[in-house]
Amino acid sequence: MSATPGGADTKNTGVRMGFGPGTVVQELGWDEDVDDAIRVEIEDTIDGDMVDGEVGNVVDAVVMWWRENDGDLVDALVDALTDLASGGTIWLLTPKVGRPNAVDAADITEAAPVAGLAVTTTLAAGHDWTATRLAAPKSPAR
Repeated sequence: MSATPGGADTKNTGVRMGFGPGTVVQELGWDEDVDDAIRVEIEDTIDGDMVDGEVGNVVDAVVMWWRENDGDLVDALVDALTDLASGGTIWLLTPKVGRPNAVDAADITEAAPVAGLAVTTTLAAGHDWTATRLAAPKSPAR
């Protein structure tokens, strides 16, 4: 039974993103406008700190904060793939529609395949952010 109106999922954002203890998550695009509650939920779920862009090791997932004026999304997604393990995912966090610097969903769906990714799911992350899961498309069986 949900404690929130409308039966919304009450699990924390890190759990809803599929993270667990020991998951290595790289955080990109941090700025003062990020939702610290989301960051805490992710770090509680992975039982550690997220690593920054200078980690130099393979990571299981990337959490990338992205705003309308942050530049070229395709380039940023390609850069985010640098340390990502095969089969890893990128969670693109963007301001919700109607919030300052919101990113048009069409921009994400257009940029993802150019970067070699597919949009797989979207979820509400906190009050002001939307999380979009991006993953490499599965190769057809040969």
